[in-house]
Amino acid sequence: MYAIVEIAGQQFKVEKDQKVFVHRLATEEGKQVSFDNVLLLADGDKVTVGAPAINGAQVGAKVLKHLKGDKVIVFKKKRRKGYRVKNGHRQSLTEIVIESIVASGAKPAAKAEKKAEPAKKAESKAAAPKAEAKKASPKKSAAKADDLKKIEGAGPKAAEALINAGYETFAKIAKATPEELSAVLTEASSRLAHLVTDTWPKQAKLAADGKWDELKALQEKLDGGIEK
Repeated sequence: MYAIVEIAGQQFKVEKDQKVFVHRLATEEGKQVSFDNVLLLADGDKVTVGAPAINGAQVGAKVLKHLKGDKVIVFKKKRRKGYRVKNGHRQSLTEIVIESIVASGAKPAAKAEKKAEPAKKAESKAAAPKAEAKKASPKKSAAKADDLKKIEGAGPKAAEALINAGYETFAKIAKATPEELSAVLTEASSRLAHLVTDTWPKQAKLAADGKWDELKALQEKLDGGIEK
C-alpha cells in the first residue's frame, strides 16, 4: 500500500517504514506528525484518487532529525551589463519516517487557532451602519502594520499572511510561538509551509523594543531565519 501526500508544499509517494526528506517542519525531533492532504491511495489493484484530497485519509510519521541539504550555487549573469552575482544556499530539511497510512476515518490534524477570529466575531455583532467602516478597516490595519519583512526569513508573502491572520505588529509576533506562526503560514499557502519560524518571535521582540543593533547582530548569525 502506498500514498501520494503533500508535505510542506511538496508531493511524495510514500509507503510504511519509508524515510523521507522534506522541507523543514516546525515539529520537534522524536515527535509524531500527521498529514491530511492525501491525494491518492493505492492498495493492490484498488486505487482511490482525491478531489483534490481524500476525505478521512491520513499519513502518520515520526520526526527523526532536522538537518541541512547540500550546498547549491546560484550564479546570475547579464550579458554586456557587467552584472554577476554568486550565492550559496543550503535548504533546511527534516528527515521523517512513515509510520502509518490510514485510508478513512482519520481525525483532522489540529491547527493553531487564528487570533483574528475574535475580531471577526466582534464585527458580526456590529450594527449595519458600521458596515462601511468595516470595509475600510483592512486598509487602516495594513497602514499601521509593521514592516515584517525586517524579520530574517520572512518575505513579502509571509508578511502578508501574518498580517491577514492578525499578526500585523512585531509585538504580536513576539508573543506567538513558532508553532502558531508556522500553522498560519501553512494554512495561508503550501508554498510557505517550509519556512522555519523558530527565531521569528525572538527577532520580533528585538524589533518591537527598538533594539535594531542587537537584531542586526543576531541576523548575521542566521541563514534564512535559522541559526547556523
